[in-house]
Amino acid sequence: MEQVRYMISDAANIVAVESHVLRYWEDELELAVPRNEMGHRYYTQENVDQFLRIKELKEKGYQLKAIKIMLQQGQGTGNHVVPVAKPTHAEVIQAKSNPEERMAQFQELMTQIVRNAMTDNNKDLSKEIGTEVGDRVLKEMNYLMREQDEQAQERYRKLDEAIRSYGKKARRAHQKKQRVKLTKKVPSAP
Repeated sequence: MEQVRYMISDAANIVAVESHVLRYWEDELELAVPRNEMGHRYYTQENVDQFLRIKELKEKGYQLKAIKIMLQQGQGTGNHVVPVAKPTHAEVIQAKSNPEERMAQFQELMTQIVRNAMTDNNKDLSKEIGTEVGDRVLKEMNYLMREQDEQAQERYRKLDEAIRSYGKKARRAHQKKQRVKLTKKVPSAP
C-alpha cells in the first residue's frame, strides 16, 4: 500500500499554520522530513500528526526548546514527538490548582535546557581553548627554537673567532721563527 504524500501547502492547511511555520519547526526542532526525487519536501501522515502534536504543545505554552527536548527524550531520534493525550477536564483543573507540580515540571524542563546549553557551550569552549592553547604552544616553540638557533650561531661565531685567533698566533709564531732562522743564516759582516 502506497503512503499518502502531502505537499507543504496541504500539510500546512491540515495543521492550520502557514507553510513557513512548518519549515521553521523543521529547522528549529531538527526534524527529518523526506524529499522527493526533485528535492522538494513532502509530508506523510506521520509528519502531519507530528506537526499537530507540536502545535498542541505550542498552544499549551511550551517553547520550541522545551519541545525539542521532549522530542529527544521521547524517541531519542528527534524525529517523533511523544504522543500527547488531550488532558481531561479534571486534569486541567488539577494542573491549575496544583502550581507546585507545574513548577516542578517547569524546573525539570529548565534544568534540561540549561544542561544541554552548558554541554554545547563546553564543547565549543573546549574547541576554542584547544585551538588557542595549540597556537600559543606553537608560538612558544617557535620562539624557543629561534633562541636556540641564535645561541648556536653565537657559539659557532665565538668558536670561529677562537680558531682564527689561534691561527693568527700560530702564523705569527711561525713567521717569527722564519725570521730568526734567516737572521742566523745571514753571515755577519767582517
